[in-house]
Amino acid sequence: MKTIKRVSSHYDFRRLMNPRAKKGEAYKPTDVEHMANIITHGGCIPLSVLAMLWMLYISQTRLQFVIALVYGWALIALFSVSCTFHSLAFCGKFQRLKNFFHIADRAVIYIFIASSYSPWLTLRDFSGIEDEMMWLIWIMAVIGIVYSYTFHEKYKILEIILYLIIGVCPAAVAFMMREPSGIYELFLGGLSFITGVVFFKSDGVIPFAHAIWHLFVLVGTMFHFYAINLYLLGQEVDEIMMTK
Repeated sequence: MKTIKRVSSHYDFRRLMNPRAKKGEAYKPTDVEHMANIITHGGCIPLSVLAMLWMLYISQTRLQFVIALVYGWALIALFSVSCTFHSLAFCGKFQRLKNFFHIADRAVIYIFIASSYSPWLTLRDFSGIEDEMMWLIWIMAVIGIVYSYTFHEKYKILEIILYLIIGVCPAAVAFMMREPSGIYELFLGGLSFITGVVFFKSDGVIPFAHAIWHLFVLVGTMFHFYAINLYLLGQEVDEIMMTK
């Protein structure tokens, strides 16, 4: 403990981050934070490509193949758009392109959330409400995308609330699955995302807060990817087909 205090007394960790952004403005990371943001999601791009190829490989039915494509592309888009935005922000050029990818970076989160629910609502039986829930989640995603484009950086708390609503509220129907396997992994993945939101809103408070948020996203996707592969893909007959 004394060693930690001694080190902290000789080095001010606040130098690793900038002050918090003002209302209606975006946070400006330090150079080291920029690099951490780029690396933490840039390194996930090839992994997400391999993940999609693996899901396509093990898919046994047409529905499974389509779901593997939808979820796989959403996974690739999540990490690719994030890495592109942070790279443009770091170089300090192409401001219009950077602003476009900043909006896209926020908007693609809604797409990814909806895509994460889609495999379960497509391949599992939810006592007959899976179609309605699928429509609801994707409509919510579209509303979120429109919000990101219209009110970018204006109402940050509302943005977080929207993420939590679309990410958490539909999860209640998971307990309506006739086959409950996978709920444990879904819960752990969701818990990782929600915990990461604390760091998502801590730029200027915690050094490398956004990069830490990226790591929580990675852990959450790993739990969900594992569950999708273990419980949904690779079956010769989809559960939803067996109940209709």
